[in-house]
Amino acid sequence: MGQLRDRMEEDLKLREYSPWTRRKYLQCVRTFAAHYQRSPAQMGEREVRAFLLYLANEKKVSPSTRHVYVGALRFVYGVTLGRPEVVASIPWPKVPHKLPEVLSGTEMERLLEAVRLPRYRAILLTAYAAGMRVSEVCSLRIDAIDTARMLIHVRNGKRGVDRFVMLSPKVLLTLRAWWLIARPKGPELFPGQEPGTCVSAEAVRRALHRAVALCKLHKRVTPHVLRHTFATHLLEMGTDLRTIQAVLGHTSIRSTAHYTRVSAAHVRRTASPVDVLGTPEGKKLG
Repeated sequence: MGQLRDRMEEDLKLREYSPWTRRKYLQCVRTFAAHYQRSPAQMGEREVRAFLLYLANEKKVSPSTRHVYVGALRFVYGVTLGRPEVVASIPWPKVPHKLPEVLSGTEMERLLEAVRLPRYRAILLTAYAAGMRVSEVCSLRIDAIDTARMLIHVRNGKRGVDRFVMLSPKVLLTLRAWWLIARPKGPELFPGQEPGTCVSAEAVRRALHRAVALCKLHKRVTPHVLRHTFATHLLEMGTDLRTIQAVLGHTSIRSTAHYTRVSAAHVRRTASPVDVLGTPEGKKLG
């Protein structure tokens, strides 16, 4: 599916899908084609349905992964092949909304101390301290660090939205130490091996997994867990949801409100209505 793959990649880029989504969608469509040993252009709704059932019933693929497959197949048929009728009746899998893993403050300290290499220590510290996605930290440019206002300018975040996040004094010291070590020649703060590139998110994930093993954390920790932990810790420190929403770059407050389900401290601080029955405050209840 060489030509189809190239066209699909062009369509994904034209619609400004993230590099991660482009890579995953292309991989999913390639797996679909390999399953039937035919190009998607030669297949239709029957094959799509049978393949998705195969993933669910025989391969036992999780709903979240099948969600990506559905997105990829909807894109290739609806956009690249111009045959939206093929996927019009294909439902999205119901993905269970599980509470995200969150680290305690003590666990977060242990984890950061276990990161040996200065590059990855700076990246992971910044990810936690500012609630940034790993891709956003990896692609940070030197001119995004505003030391006068103690802000980091996150450019072209999710859905292409820019935002400002806090620049912690601890993070600033760590970034300066990294800059003195690396002396990056280009605009990228964390350059990759090739000129004009930045360090890969996959390299950061490997460094994080090594640190998790080193400090013997018995939790599944990914770079995104640091973002969840940041938001939960802010909430437990008393930061209002609107501020957390702005810092995280959420378009909807509903996404941010999810963290009220995660924070045990937030739940503990919330009084039960039974405690005010029969008191002057209880008159507010009618």
